[in-house]
Amino acid sequence: MITLTQAAADKIRELMAEQPGEVYLRLFVQKGGCEGFTYGMGFDDRTETDDEVLEQHGIRLVVDPLTRRVLDGAQIDYRRTPMGEGFAVHNPRAVATCGCGHSFKTAEDPGEAQPCEEASAGGGGER
Repeated sequence: MITLTQAAADKIRELMAEQPGEVYLRLFVQKGGCEGFTYGMGFDDRTETDDEVLEQHGIRLVVDPLTRRVLDGAQIDYRRTPMGEGFAVHNPRAVATCGCGHSFKTAEDPGEAQPCEEASAGGGGER
């Protein structure tokens, strides 16, 4: 199961209030990045037939089958530090991560790694 901390849910709720209509938070992974997969999230107003909808802290989180598989057991947090603030993914399935923390691979699925210069130029692929 993928979980949201209360801090993440509070920030997501704040951001959702700025969206028109009713939306879900879509959490996804894309093949690419230095290690094989990259994390992504955004708002979506629809679900696909193979999506799973999870509700936590009043937030409806939508994940596709690939995301569900490689992020099973992950926790999404929101942190504020003197150096900045943002969402963080704690993924126990990740066996390797890149230096920036946005790319990972799992023991079961290495994804499709790209050289760092391609990954940082926006070559993340499609979900």
